Amino acid sequence: MPELPEVETTRRGITPQTQHQTITHMVIRNASLRWPVDDNLPQKLPGLVIFDIQRRGKYLILHMAKRAEKGTAMGHLLIHLGMSGSLRVVPPQSPVKKHDHIDLVMGNGLCLRYHDPRRFGAWLWWEGALNEHPLLKHLGPEPLAEDFNAPYLFAKSRKRQVAIKNFIMTSQTVVGCGNIYANESLFLSCIHPQMLASQLTLKQAERLVDNIKFVLARSIEQGGTTLRDFLSPDGTPGYFVQQLHVYGKTGEPCTACGTAIEKVIINQRASFYCPSCQPKVSA
Repeated sequence: MPELPEVETTRRGITPQTQHQTITHMVIRNASLRWPVDDNLPQKLPGLVIFDIQRRGKYLILHMAKRAEKGTAMGHLLIHLGMSGSLRVVPPQSPVKKHDHIDLVMGNGLCLRYHDPRRFGAWLWWEGALNEHPLLKHLGPEPLAEDFNAPYLFAKSRKRQVAIKNFIMTSQTVVGCGNIYANESLFLSCIHPQMLASQLTLKQAERLVDNIKFVLARSIEQGGTTLRDFLSPDGTPGYFVQQLHVYGKTGEPCTACGTAIEKVIINQRASFYCPSCQPKVSA
């Protein structure tokens, strides 16, 4: 599944060719995504300008207006890549591949093409305030934003009787800290993934916040973690070499102390840790 760094990489990749472009028409080949694509979109979108492209969590948001100035939004197109979705900017006449479900054709002679073999993504139109959208209004802060900080995380963790790994992977706590990034951040913070969130100290919260920011920022710089289904915007595989300390390294020596990395299942997700650097804390 494309995670926050992959979605941010996609946003940066498609922005130069799509921002300030006028939509000429839309082609929907298959509307059966996670939620059905609105049949009226091919009538609503032509003539509108994509004046900005933002990301909220793992949602890409194309802000639409009649003119290219900010502040005149007519609506917002929310795109989620689901389990296997990807976006490419290609000429409209490019051969259509199997699972190329949507084309957003623009005045510059290019189109934003959506590919999704599993069809678990989404294209949703919203004309209200973004912070009132049902899928966005309960999201926690962005991990790289200033409001995601140690005092916030410490206060949020009080009385939470859940594993710290589950806690930081919950989008109501902070968006975008997926399984790979949670494993790596906890290792760098010397925190056992099964420790209860309520046991987090302020000092640990400081380390954990710093390391979540570090791991995600590094991943964005490298273009995303290696994920089988992710495609970069130019259509080439989005496989990037990234230094991972614990994720997927069961039995391998810890990069810090040499102890064999161990694996445990937490909430049906594989969790990797060093038993020496991340000692288990009794409840």
